[in-house]
Amino acid sequence: MVARLSIPVRITDLNYGNHLGNDSLVSILHESRVQWLSQYKYSELDIEGTGLIMSDLAIEYVNESFYGDVLECTIYAAGISKVSFELLYTVQTNRNDNTMLIAKAKTGMVCYNYAIRKVSPIPERLKIILEQLYQ
Repeated sequence: MVARLSIPVRITDLNYGNHLGNDSLVSILHESRVQWLSQYKYSELDIEGTGLIMSDLAIEYVNESFYGDVLECTIYAAGISKVSFELLYTVQTNRNDNTMLIAKAKTGMVCYNYAIRKVSPIPERLKIILEQLYQ
């Protein structure tokens, strides 16, 4: 099972090369993660009483994306440990009846209790959700 979310490229997402800017792609990944969490009534600050903090980010750019593209972000899980996990993203668009890979990305996510400023275990329900997304 995977999570699929659709996010349109806005005019403000373009850079001086007239294509999707790298900063905007990071924001789109963030938006897709927030939308995915909200499906479970979670936010990055409250998942069964714990929050998330990003420990790392990697992006492989494959093709350009342009204004008007609707990006399909697919999220998988990997590297699940006691306190952290990885989210793997594929970002694609359909252009001229062809599916085009735009980018692949990974975010390392750590469960974090913001009240006491310490790492905390992955909540059990989130662990079940992540295992269903495991690639």
